[in-house]
Amino acid sequence: MSPSAPPPEREHVESDDVGVLPQVRRSTRWSRIWRPFWVLPLLFVAVATVVGALLPEWEKTFDEHLPFVFQGGADGARGMLSTIAGAMISVTGLVFSITMVVVQLASSQFSPRVLSDFLSSRITQSTLGIFAATFTYALTVLRSVRGASGEESFVPQLSVTLGFLLVLASVGTFLAFIQHITTSIQVSSIVSHLGDRTMSVIDRYFPAADEPAALRPDLPWEPADAEPMLQLESVEHGYVVEVAYRRLVDWAVEHDATVEVRTPVGRYVTEGAPAIRVWGLSLPERRVVLAGGQEESASELVSRYALDVLRRSVVVEQDRAFNQDPALGVRKLVDIAERALSPGINDPTTASQVANELHRVLRLLVTRRDLPSVVARNGVPRLVHQPQRIPELIDLSLEELLHYAEGSLQVPRQVLFIIERLRPVALPEYAEVLDHWERVAEQIVQRARPDTEQAPTRRSG
Repeated sequence: MSPSAPPPEREHVESDDVGVLPQVRRSTRWSRIWRPFWVLPLLFVAVATVVGALLPEWEKTFDEHLPFVFQGGADGARGMLSTIAGAMISVTGLVFSITMVVVQLASSQFSPRVLSDFLSSRITQSTLGIFAATFTYALTVLRSVRGASGEESFVPQLSVTLGFLLVLASVGTFLAFIQHITTSIQVSSIVSHLGDRTMSVIDRYFPAADEPAALRPDLPWEPADAEPMLQLESVEHGYVVEVAYRRLVDWAVEHDATVEVRTPVGRYVTEGAPAIRVWGLSLPERRVVLAGGQEESASELVSRYALDVLRRSVVVEQDRAFNQDPALGVRKLVDIAERALSPGINDPTTASQVANELHRVLRLLVTRRDLPSVVARNGVPRLVHQPQRIPELIDLSLEELLHYAEGSLQVPRQVLFIIERLRPVALPEYAEVLDHWERVAEQIVQRARPDTEQAPTRRSG
């Protein structure tokens, strides 16, 4: 990792640091319910089943045939509904197969980490949902058809007509799905989508250059050796995807304490690892450690200080998420570039496209400032954490890209062009890290250029 210059010393201004904390989207329980791939299709199927069961019962109250709807008899209704059910289950299998092929292609060609972006597409989920819903609706309505044609029978005209309309909707959705997958697997579409999401997170995470709290150097903070410390250990493994910064600050102010978050967003944590440390509480011992399942033995301490609020403030999941993690988008973009530069694929043009998207991301990054690691309210440190640093993101964007571009000319030259365009807009504290990667790129170009210039020419005999 390259050295980076610290921000210049600035005049200390007394104000509240809480306002500089990132305005990031928090994942609610409702949003987590809708996140799995199968939830929306299952909802479509459930609604279709209910409508298919209730609508024919409501039609039994009609005394006359309805105009402009299905006018056939019972045999015709059975034939139509059976055809719809058979066709829809076949096309559903086709759509599922296409989805699996695209997922496998994206995983092998680009990166396994882009699969979640494709599977989270509402178009893909809606297509599978409406096909499965049409199938279950046709079977449910088929149960309501009574008798035979020419005899006393019951044909739910409106229900059969609705099944036909669902088929038309399925055809339209299928065309939209085909258009979606043909564009979503293009490298330009994947890279642009990742760039947009990354820039959105960066815009909410890092403060503007003129933000007063961002202009101040970090406040000094070091816990006293004799000060009581409460440590909450992690009860699950996974990646830290979210930290409720403002909730932690409010809790610390309420209990006149200082909260230290040990694992930053985007990092992996295991069970039993220190998750949160709290300084300044009145504790029975100088050091109290609460692991998973020990809250019952310390119920008085948990209820007195509402320690469950601290545990809920750090969210751990199996996969990283974009909520508060600017490095995730950069990581995915770099992974695509590394795969493109691998000997098995050898596609430097794709890596160059990724570099162009990283240019967009870096252009926004170098105009922002780092978050303070010590957050104070009314001059008293209340939150200590490890935020992601802009120089580290610059390193992440360029270090591996240039490493795997060794022997190439296209990508290092693209990096040189990017750094040249970043300098006029970059803040002074990022000049050193940009200088470092410019020197690295120039060295790679110099090592690769002689091989291209001294290539032997074949003489005609």
